[in-house]
Amino acid sequence: MRSVLTGTGAARGMALGRARLEHPSRYLVDDSPLAEHEIEDELERLRRAIALARDELRTLREKLHGSLEREVAEFIDAHSLMLADRELTNGLFELIRVGRYRASAALKTQRDRLVAVFEAMDDPYLRSRKEDVEHVLGRVQASLARESSVEERRLAARVGEILVSDTVAPSELVPLAERGVLGVVLSSGSQVSHSAILARSLHLPMIVAAHDALSHIQDDDLILIDGEHGEIVVHPTAQDLARLRAWQRETSQKSKRLALLRNAETRTKDGVAISLHANAESPADVAQARVLGASGVGLYRTEFLFLQRKEIPSEDEQFLAYRDLVLGMGGLPVTIRTLDLGADKADASGLVMDDEENPALGVRGVRLSLRHPQLLVSQLRAILRASGYGPIRVLVPMVSTVEEVLSVRALLQECARDLRTAGYEIADHTELGAMIEVPAAAIALGGMIQSLDFVSIGTNDLVQYTLAVDRNNDHLAHLYDPLHPAVLKLLAQTIATARRAKRRVMLCGEMAGDRRYTALLLALGLTDFSMHPGLLLEVRETINALDRERLRAHAPALLRASTRARIEGVLERLSSDD
Repeated sequence: MRSVLTGTGAARGMALGRARLEHPSRYLVDDSPLAEHEIEDELERLRRAIALARDELRTLREKLHGSLEREVAEFIDAHSLMLADRELTNGLFELIRVGRYRASAALKTQRDRLVAVFEAMDDPYLRSRKEDVEHVLGRVQASLARESSVEERRLAARVGEILVSDTVAPSELVPLAERGVLGVVLSSGSQVSHSAILARSLHLPMIVAAHDALSHIQDDDLILIDGEHGEIVVHPTAQDLARLRAWQRETSQKSKRLALLRNAETRTKDGVAISLHANAESPADVAQARVLGASGVGLYRTEFLFLQRKEIPSEDEQFLAYRDLVLGMGGLPVTIRTLDLGADKADASGLVMDDEENPALGVRGVRLSLRHPQLLVSQLRAILRASGYGPIRVLVPMVSTVEEVLSVRALLQECARDLRTAGYEIADHTELGAMIEVPAAAIALGGMIQSLDFVSIGTNDLVQYTLAVDRNNDHLAHLYDPLHPAVLKLLAQTIATARRAKRRVMLCGEMAGDRRYTALLLALGLTDFSMHPGLLLEVRETINALDRERLRAHAPALLRASTRARIEGVLERLSSDD
């Protein structure tokens, strides 16, 4: 029967597939007695579930070949015979007719009875056959929970899988996508977690905070997920599938329209040039950024070289990755962020401390790098060696003090001297910048800016730390608000401070690629954006339709607004004027 579950959309897109539960939920058993008029319907439900289980076993049997057939067919045949055993099925029907058991409760009761009989046997082999009983009745229980139609089963056999789980680590997403998983549904999580960010990079539809998913979805259920609206349809109908096809047509048409903007200028309606850079962590991202006309790479996340391996990558390995990145951008500037492990990004090599009570406020970003100076030196040397192939900037994450900047700059200069002495050709000057994602850095930027060549605003963490809201805690999702007045004031202050010091300021957090915030960021004076490459054309289309001078005139009203509602009111007026 069709049902709809809701969560929070974390990565856009729609997908149709079979549910694959990482930790399958326990079958729900309804112990309430049947009313007289419900008995026949419940008997029919059980008959359908048994027939479905038989069909599944028959299909599985037909797919077996060679040695696998010899090894497994015996068990499948035994299970099929069990489902045809009149004593077994009559016992189930009797529990429903006489005992007024519901089908799920009858299956559990019959299972408990038969397992007790087998466990009482002296023969070890016969005792082991209780597992067959559990497997057979478990299959019927699963079929009962699904209650899918013949048409749905045929469709499910032709589609891929959608992961349904409680959580998923960023390091697990890439192999999942490589194995062909079509989408992800999580019962917890946040749309600004690193897993969600990576899902968007992989174009993998994701829904988080779907609290009822694990208790209402069974393995192999056919589900349709809508990552934009946070909706999961279990046992979708023909109307739902028609909506999927309509979305696919609309997506195709939109892609054709946006394709016309490839390599076009990004310029506001009043002629102001805007730079759109790409966030990247893979060669595919770099290739896409180049094809879509990015101004460069505004954020290269080096931690993805570390996340999926137990050993730390060597200097040479890192150099090759950074060199290929630079060559892939064909002379356009590339900003490489030093290692940003910690919090919800734990590696397999043991660098990240696993016993921190509050990892979000712990040893992460530049703090971790300075704790392991040889690791930082290896990374800086690799970056500098790659600078001989094209323009590179170094970006330091999680900065909160000017002393951290000075420590990294001293190491950068020392590495440059050593490399030149060893005969390496590197850039004459490599710019050093800081991520502004800690409120202390935003507030104290005036005293720090002269030690920096540029700054980059990381709104994901800036919002989290400003509002004291864990961005991975779905129970606090309603408090994670980029439009909070305090956040806007820090953004405006950071942009203004950098502009006064004649330093480039870029925004590389999720706000940059969200068209809902484009007008706001232009109003606050931002001219350099960095986002997932798949969003470049959408944001370019939005910017080309906006008048920056008119937007800038509304900046005072945005900063005077004391509530989110008033900020939204100003933004609505800007939209209506367009």
